[in-house]
Amino acid sequence: MTDEKPQITEAEARAFRDAMGAYASGVTVVTGHDGDEPIGFTCQSFSSVSLDPMLVSICVMKSSTTYPRIRETGRFAVNVLTDRQAETSTRFARRGTDKWAGTTWSASGAGNPLLDAALMSACCTIWQELDAGDHWIVLGEVRELITSGDAADPLLFYRGAYRRLAAIEAAA
Repeated sequence: MTDEKPQITEAEARAFRDAMGAYASGVTVVTGHDGDEPIGFTCQSFSSVSLDPMLVSICVMKSSTTYPRIRETGRFAVNVLTDRQAETSTRFARRGTDKWAGTTWSASGAGNPLLDAALMSACCTIWQELDAGDHWIVLGEVRELITSGDAADPLLFYRGAYRRLAAIEAAA
């Protein structure tokens, strides 16, 4: 018996992505500061994990060129975007562009960039990193929480597009 796993086809990968796209997710920008400049990337895979200790998770592609710079610092912030920040999400998802052009931010106590218009930011230290196929699952221990108090709705991603919340009328 072999431990080798067969490579999936492009069609299988597309079918998996399309099926997983049926699950709506919030959109975040993960940020850090490497001592020279602010760095960051868009991340849809963010979740709370534990209350004691307070842990969150993000999933990062192993091909990311930004995450290794964040890993070296041992800390990061997760900024939850509002439905008015689709352009911010798109900008931070691109490689080779000035992601910070037009982005206003302030530094957390640990020096992580906090996006000014974010609904919430969680400043974390890297608690553990797990190998997960073509991604890293990064567990961050939350050291500081910043909430905006803004009544804006979160930015959502569903079936390959940005979406907004819509209220559902309760049945009488």
